[in-house]
Amino acid sequence: MNTKLKNVLIGLVALPMVAFTGGREARDIQLPLYKDSSQPVEIRVADLMKRMTLDEKVAQLCQFVGPGHIRETQAKFKGKKVGKGDDAHGFYTDLSINELLEMTKKGMVGSFLHVVTPQESNELQKLAMQSRLQIPLIIGIDAIHGNALVSGTTVYPTPIGQAASFDTELVEKLSRESALEVRAAGAHWTFTPNIDVARDARWGRVGETFGEDPYLVTRMGVATILGYQGKNYTGEDKVIACAKHLIAGSEPSNGTNAAPMDVSERTLREVYLPPYKAAIEEANVFTVMAAHNELNGVPCHADKWMMTDIIRGEYKFNGFIVSDWMDVERIYDLHHYAPTMKDAYYEAVNAGLDMHMHGPGFAEALIALVKEGRLSEAQIDRGCKSILEAKFKLGLFENPYVDMKDYKKTVYNAAHRQTALEAAEKSIVLLKNDGLLPLDFSKYKNILVTGPNANNHAILGDWTLQQPEENVVTILEGIQAVAGKDRVKFYDYGDDVKQRSPEKVKAAAEMAKSADLAIVVVGENPLRYLKTKTSGENVDRMGLDLLGTQNQLIQAIHTTGVPTVVVLVGGRPQSVNWVAEHVPALVQAFEPGSFGGTALANILSGQVNPSAKLPISIPRHSGQIQIIYNHKPSQYFHPYKDGAITPLYPFGFGLSYSSFEITAPQILKNKIKPEESFEVKVSVSNRSNRRGTEVVQLYIRDLYSSATRPIKELKDFKRVDLNPGETKEVTFRVTPDKLAFYDREMKFVVEKGVFEVMVGSSSVDKDLKKEIVEVI
Repeated sequence: MNTKLKNVLIGLVALPMVAFTGGREARDIQLPLYKDSSQPVEIRVADLMKRMTLDEKVAQLCQFVGPGHIRETQAKFKGKKVGKGDDAHGFYTDLSINELLEMTKKGMVGSFLHVVTPQESNELQKLAMQSRLQIPLIIGIDAIHGNALVSGTTVYPTPIGQAASFDTELVEKLSRESALEVRAAGAHWTFTPNIDVARDARWGRVGETFGEDPYLVTRMGVATILGYQGKNYTGEDKVIACAKHLIAGSEPSNGTNAAPMDVSERTLREVYLPPYKAAIEEANVFTVMAAHNELNGVPCHADKWMMTDIIRGEYKFNGFIVSDWMDVERIYDLHHYAPTMKDAYYEAVNAGLDMHMHGPGFAEALIALVKEGRLSEAQIDRGCKSILEAKFKLGLFENPYVDMKDYKKTVYNAAHRQTALEAAEKSIVLLKNDGLLPLDFSKYKNILVTGPNANNHAILGDWTLQQPEENVVTILEGIQAVAGKDRVKFYDYGDDVKQRSPEKVKAAAEMAKSADLAIVVVGENPLRYLKTKTSGENVDRMGLDLLGTQNQLIQAIHTTGVPTVVVLVGGRPQSVNWVAEHVPALVQAFEPGSFGGTALANILSGQVNPSAKLPISIPRHSGQIQIIYNHKPSQYFHPYKDGAITPLYPFGFGLSYSSFEITAPQILKNKIKPEESFEVKVSVSNRSNRRGTEVVQLYIRDLYSSATRPIKELKDFKRVDLNPGETKEVTFRVTPDKLAFYDREMKFVVEKGVFEVMVGSSSVDKDLKKEIVEVI
């Protein structure tokens, strides 16, 4: 801090007000210093905080669900207590809506979530403006892939599909557009990106992540944060991002959300923490969310080592940490880590938590704990200061309201729709093609489209509420638009992927006998507003096979002899061994969003050449879990007796209608010092007559090391667009951090020795060419 600014801060006590002249009228208007937008944010925060009571500071740490959400929940449960399996819904049995609104008017609420209309946002801000200090609310929302909890917004592919694009520029762009739609709807803070490294496909939230690889997750997480926040999250068009969930809940002990996690510090630092380090140090993420699970015997919401020592201490995080949904209470009532609820609140704040999501009890406990001396007011100030800083930088003190004109011209506009289509096309992975694709639809007179996900909104993914029918292009509609409605026949199999219906299987197969092409759309249903939901948050599975009679449906149609394309819709990998062996064309669509049907039809018809790669391995069986490409050398020292050790489809894999050739890597300097960087060059050629895009991937292996290392690790990637016959040179710069690891003493170092550099089109050895570099 410079001396001038320091002196100004010291002088705030003597200068509580600032005078403004009203032009020639020579009339003074007295305003608090914190309301002077020309002042630095640091001065405004300091001035406001010295005016606040302890109660008002604590109130800034308190978040509640919006009144509209409460009314919906009350109507659903008719006043009954929300059960264990329904805790994603929220209302307060001991706090009425009127009491909550009165608290807002008194400045006793700092934040709301689940506010999904601009009208409700404006009404709540009006109440906050009646408070003594007129501190605006910060409203958070789960805008995970677009602001999809708000009806009528642009829904982009879910993060797993975004990661499949290997296109960080596109992810930053769609996140920027999402930020505009979030602000237009009255929210200012998104609970994304989910930078959990997903290593268990049974876990329902895989689709909300960027996959299994720490490097890919890191790059996608940074791109998302920069898209939402910009460089410094300042301005009325920016949205605060939230890196979540701290930490390691994506490899739960039994595959279920919030199950315990026991993991070494080495694995934490090598696998799970790198995305957080980059989110803080590179992207300046301003909020972090703690995880549902316990880590090595300590609930993550009470983990001082993680929140304070590492995140704030080592990584210099200067924002605020928010709890996940009711997880502070679970320190007491689920984990039995604290003997009372009050002790649970103490453990969380003392460990480094700032804001409570959500509900009453937290404020009262914190005030009592400060008065008792168990918590200091400085611990309260830590979170309050950061929350106020965010509100100032977001421009909420100047304008907390939403202009409905901006809403109508921003949400689901033409530019955003075009980006959503591009993202969908780049998210769809072609897994198998025995020459059937691309389809010349003019050759087919009778096309059968069927399957539970052929004509529904499952393509939108989790964290989506109902969208207008006219805003979503289903897969059936996309195929009809390209092939012509008169050529397409639809058999309505029903939306429930779990249904067991031999009658429907038989009926669909009967229709297939007269068809000359069949497109069968199967998978899972992630829609949280349906009882048939089979994936997403808190929807985990024991196995990975297709549910219900979906596999029988595919087999029955294939048996008729009709050429068959199978399309998988869903966020998690599924074991489709029979399909992969027998059906000529297999497509992993993930959850491609509003224009998933158009994107898929464009790819099937060849109007778009597929370019996506798998961001996560597809196992043959749930018994293979964990199956990851970057495993340790001894993982398969002894193979399975009843199946292969390889995945059905590996990380980084994806087919194209073009054929590419990548030369062996060239390293001009094969001997380097530990502190030196080096360049790796390859040439990529399109050996086909079709324009296409290859994702060139760079992997590195430390051949001998003082602690065991993975057989290969992704360290860089580049998308390369190539015309027919074109060749381009690709250069990767390998910096020392890409060779470094945690040695036996847990020091992050580059050890001397030999490293294998691999470049190719997937993580599989046969797709990679190798060269050696030695650190001397």
